[in-house]
Amino acid sequence: MTTTKTEQELLARRADFPILENTTYLISHSLGAMPQGVSDSLQEYAQQWANRGIRAWAEGWWEMPESTGNVLADILDADHGSIVMHQNVSVCQSLIASCFSFDGPRNKIVYTALNFPSVMYVWEARRKDGARIVEVPSPDGMTIPTEDVVAAIDEETLLVPISHVLFKSAALQDVQPIIEKAHSVGAKVILDCYQSTGTVPFSVRDLNVDFVTGGSVKWLCGGPGAGYLYVRPDLQKTLEPSVTGWMAHREPFAFEPGAIDYADNIFRFLHGSPAIPAMFAALPGYRTVRELGVENIRAKSMRQTELVRDQALSRGFRVTSPEDPHRRGGTITVDVTEGAAVVKCLAEREILVDYRPGAGIRISPHFYTTDDELLHCLDSIREILDTKAYESHVAQGAAY
Repeated sequence: MTTTKTEQELLARRADFPILENTTYLISHSLGAMPQGVSDSLQEYAQQWANRGIRAWAEGWWEMPESTGNVLADILDADHGSIVMHQNVSVCQSLIASCFSFDGPRNKIVYTALNFPSVMYVWEARRKDGARIVEVPSPDGMTIPTEDVVAAIDEETLLVPISHVLFKSAALQDVQPIIEKAHSVGAKVILDCYQSTGTVPFSVRDLNVDFVTGGSVKWLCGGPGAGYLYVRPDLQKTLEPSVTGWMAHREPFAFEPGAIDYADNIFRFLHGSPAIPAMFAALPGYRTVRELGVENIRAKSMRQTELVRDQALSRGFRVTSPEDPHRRGGTITVDVTEGAAVVKCLAEREILVDYRPGAGIRISPHFYTTDDELLHCLDSIREILDTKAYESHVAQGAAY
């Protein structure tokens, strides 16, 4: 059970994030601020390597893909032993794809036009193996009607890889009806939770979702190189990934030649030697989010994103994120003239946000964000637009 924490208690953790001392950091949807504890954690890794050498594998390193995943399991309401760590979502989705054959009548992959492109690339590449791709379009470039996804799933559908929160607009997808429809016709759902884990509470048990993928870069404040894969426990022994390696073997240190004899637990969804330093770096952020409670983070986030929306509209900006705060993730997207160039101007003022074509400037409060920082950002955008300070960046060709 999560303990209720006040916003003041959440803000008390600001001191743990060095960048906040001099920077208005509103870009946690892209790269969460680094906790101070990362320095200590990486030093611990270095000391273990330096002083324990090869013994470190038997003293915790070997189990880290699962033990690190168990910290995430507490955040996602998942069973311990159901999450393992990988490099990134592309690897996780590719590993899932390798569990299935696409040469039969059930070979349809249903995803949406607003999936993160990296996920699209993984599934588009399966066309050469016989997969049929069905892309559910967006009527407005910002949202995907749930009923359209449900209607696209039929008895020939094999997998449904979708985003929980859409990266461009922060629209929160109602995934329960999608999962129920998929299961009713024998299909499985792969939920990309990169933009929800750490800021939107959800339970993988309650959703009964088959697979979850995500990473540590964003709201989890875990840095790059630590992606995660959840596999529903009852599915684990039924699947045999062809993207594999020695860590997935039942007896890896037997060094048996020939075909792999898969481990009978979540380790069968590993492959080669894991990225140990990335997991050391990720753990302080995971533990912070677990301690603070995603429900508490969400309550603050909903209030602050609504504040940004109201204040953006009052300044004459167009907001492209959904109006209902219950249908949004942790980001508000604000569309203004020459948004990419405005973002460059903001960065010069130590205000960090980003821009996505067709959506606008993405502004993301997290548990460590103050209201004053949000108002400062919006006031700065207004001033940049009024003075046309962005023009020099337009002339230079501001990138996204």
